Amino acid sequence: MARSSRSNDWGFPRWRAYGAAREATQVRLCDRHGCEEPGNCPAPKSPNSPERWYFCQAHAAEYNKGWNYFEGLNAEEAAAREQAERRDASGFEQSRYQSWAGSGDGSRSRDEMKALEVLEVEVDASFEDIRTAWRRLAKSNHPDVRPGDAEAAKRFQAIQAAYEVLRTAEERRSWKPA
Repeated sequence: MARSSRSNDWGFPRWRAYGAAREATQVRLCDRHGCEEPGNCPAPKSPNSPERWYFCQAHAAEYNKGWNYFEGLNAEEAAAREQAERRDASGFEQSRYQSWAGSGDGSRSRDEMKALEVLEVEVDASFEDIRTAWRRLAKSNHPDVRPGDAEAAKRFQAIQAAYEVLRTAEERRSWKPA
């Protein structure tokens, strides 16, 4: 059987997707020396420069870890830029600790509500009440107090995790921008 030289792109309907070509596509490689991964994450070569490096995801993460947003600015300019960005985002400040569809009056997230159940305290308990309940339950379920009791060890871990959730939420609520 003879091979047809006719393409499938003639007539209607098209037999291939639009943009599907037979020739090889150009793939840009990561700009990191020795890396053979596709470089699809652009990163600026310097602040306010249109020139870009193109890294793979692993090298882009490494690059961003060391990125200094305020490099090249003196302390006064850096403070002014930080203040302007805080001012622009201040509308989101009050709701940043809330989670979607949390129980109660909306002041606590779903994770916080579960943590309150684990610590056996009321929904409207103060942080001092939470700390008191945590200490009481941690002392009674500690592995040193009840050695060999696997159930108590699991409860102790759950109590510790619940307290961490509530402690970080309390820190976030009490944090005030400068």
